[in-house]
Amino acid sequence: MKKVLSMIIAATMALAISACGAKNETPAAPTTPSAPAANSEGLLGASSATVRFKVGTTTAPTGHYVKGLQEMQRLLESKSGGTMTLDIYPNSQLGNERDMMENVGMGVQDMVLSSTGPIPNFVKEFAVLDLPYLFETAEDAYEVLDGEVGESLLAKLDSQGIIGFGFWENGFRHVTNNTKEIKVPADLKGMQLRTMENKVHMAGYEALGSIPTPMAWGEIFTALQQGTVDGQENPLAIIESAKVYEVQKYISLTGAFYSPCVLMMNEAKFNSLTADQQKAFTEAADEAKDWQRNYSQEYDKKAVESLKSLGITITEVDTSVWAEAVVGVYDKLDSFGIDASLVKQIQDSLK
Repeated sequence: MKKVLSMIIAATMALAISACGAKNETPAAPTTPSAPAANSEGLLGASSATVRFKVGTTTAPTGHYVKGLQEMQRLLESKSGGTMTLDIYPNSQLGNERDMMENVGMGVQDMVLSSTGPIPNFVKEFAVLDLPYLFETAEDAYEVLDGEVGESLLAKLDSQGIIGFGFWENGFRHVTNNTKEIKVPADLKGMQLRTMENKVHMAGYEALGSIPTPMAWGEIFTALQQGTVDGQENPLAIIESAKVYEVQKYISLTGAFYSPCVLMMNEAKFNSLTADQQKAFTEAADEAKDWQRNYSQEYDKKAVESLKSLGITITEVDTSVWAEAVVGVYDKLDSFGIDASLVKQIQDSLK
């Protein structure tokens, strides 16, 4: 597929060059780069930049993904003297996460900031991060994701023609619905719950008694409005910034899954940069990761109070009860393609 795509692009470029030559034998004088056409959210980088990276995400412009990308945009422009920037496309403008990841691997799209939800479809080892109650705190997650385990997982993305530049923050995922307050797993029985297209998450919610219904993020708001599903689960930053609270009046802080997101770039695109450009990009990505994690944690704290002020019922639960209810998921590691020794490595590192 990549070879066919390359041939098509090469042929198209050849025709374009030939056509230009036929019209004008005199080379055009160099011009100052013009401002790029604005996307619908107006999140494009400096017009003076000559190296631009098109990055997509599914979250809202006010969400924690985009805020982190805007910080990276600022850092990259600063470190490169204004010659490099990001053009940010939020709200699924470039497609859903799975499609964007595939496009990045093919080189059709430069970058994506995606939750880990679709990644096991391409690199099965990432499924270990989807296990319920694997991490108790965000700090536990950072310790693992910034260490040997995280580095080994990111390295496996090269099989898809992708380079991973670290784990950013999505957050602990909580359950919402518009019917009743959810306190214990039994309260979820028979409830149709939107989840990501992720076998481990689905198994977890099945163990909790709900009916998991995988659905792309771009479809969820309408599905909740129309009652196609009863509820959904996501980090507070997503629930608040995407205004899920407009159609969901109950939030239970179950935190069953810690969900990181990964900044990914087409490998050939990165390799085409000079050593100085690669250094500026890598530093900007790393610093933006730390900034975005801090921003996300602060966002969560403020979101709780903001949602309460809107009349949303927020329920704290005994997570030990919920963790006990999903312990059977750990007996099915083989069916998810998860290496039990990797799970043990993570658990031992956090003792």
